[in-house]
Amino acid sequence: MKRNESFKKLSEDDLSYFKSVLAPHSITQDEEDLEAFNTDWLRKYKGQSKLVLKPSSTEQVSKILKYCNDNKLAVVPQGGNTGLVGGSVPVFDEIIISMSNMSSIRKFDNVSGALVLPDGTILDNLSTLRKDNTGYDLKQIFVGSEGTLGIVTGVSFLAPKKSKAVNVALLGLNSYDHVQAAFKRSKEELSEVLSAFEFWDQDALKLVKDHLAAGANDPLQSTYPFYVLIETSGSNKDHDDEKLNNFLERLLTDNITQDGVVAQDTTQLRNLWAIREGIPVACLHDGAVYKYDISIPVPVIYQAVEELRKRLLDRGVLGEGKLFTSVIGYGHIGDGNLHLTLAAKEFCEEATDLIEPYIFEWTAKHAGSISAEHGLGICKNNFLSYSKSSSMIQLMKRFKQLLDPNGIMNPYKFLPDN
Repeated sequence: MKRNESFKKLSEDDLSYFKSVLAPHSITQDEEDLEAFNTDWLRKYKGQSKLVLKPSSTEQVSKILKYCNDNKLAVVPQGGNTGLVGGSVPVFDEIIISMSNMSSIRKFDNVSGALVLPDGTILDNLSTLRKDNTGYDLKQIFVGSEGTLGIVTGVSFLAPKKSKAVNVALLGLNSYDHVQAAFKRSKEELSEVLSAFEFWDQDALKLVKDHLAAGANDPLQSTYPFYVLIETSGSNKDHDDEKLNNFLERLLTDNITQDGVVAQDTTQLRNLWAIREGIPVACLHDGAVYKYDISIPVPVIYQAVEELRKRLLDRGVLGEGKLFTSVIGYGHIGDGNLHLTLAAKEFCEEATDLIEPYIFEWTAKHAGSISAEHGLGICKNNFLSYSKSSSMIQLMKRFKQLLDPNGIMNPYKFLPDN
């Protein structure tokens, strides 16, 4: 990939303007400080930005974008920089606009917000109304656009009250068929109080045990091929606890699960969640990490792991001392979301070619999405056709051209190169 030479390179005049808009502490130029902003969470992608701007108001964002658009300075909006597809870091020397100073809560009951377009136009289009059928719902165009159309500077959202009664159970199961059976039963028997149904395989648990303190909190006495974490949230603790315990007893009686434990207090509840939440962090300790966030029908979710694992074993590249050291699967059964993760010795073309486009072709064959949660970035932009038709992609490109004719917003990403 080559840098788009139509983009202007940063000059002293540009710096002078930004210094007139922002306070000194809101501008970062130090090479050592820039490292964290230029490198993605997986340490797979690294940009060459020489400047980070940290606006603290919508008006400051508007002024910055208008200036950058007028002068054809490419920018990358950046939030927490925890993305998994290279979408939040520069490819070349784009200016980083960090939203780290825009995290204040304005109101609890009537939160206002805005969208800022590349030319600095402010669209105050957010509302707390539950229903509003007047004209195009323009904000939805920006949802999932990964900073390629504008910058969101404020949001309004419905925040339900915290449940009075929350409980968690951890189960050990012998097969993915049992995972599906437990999921079906949970929807039937827990229904209105079921708030989470997570699963992971034994290789994922091994990583947590090997690398994180959370692994020491595994309360089950034996190791199982699969694990399920079930959370209930309701308003009546006695009622909810009885439902959960009766549900677990029936799973044990019917041999759907082989072992299980229910959290007895808040500390145990947090410890059980810590195992699940520790998986993506534990993966980072095992070398380079290839993460694929796909959405597919529940019955075939784990087939994706098994078939990719077999592909690598057949080619002699999976195992101790090999190119890949592990292939694990975990995720959210309730919405068909699998986090397919591979640990490798290093990021290299050989490793990438063994996975891509194979996993995207497999996902398309099963009518799935190549990105369930984490977007396209620079990692998946050229594989968008596996999830979207050519007519839809062309319409996306037309939106991009209409709203960002100079192409300054998060360039080189999201949409296919051709």
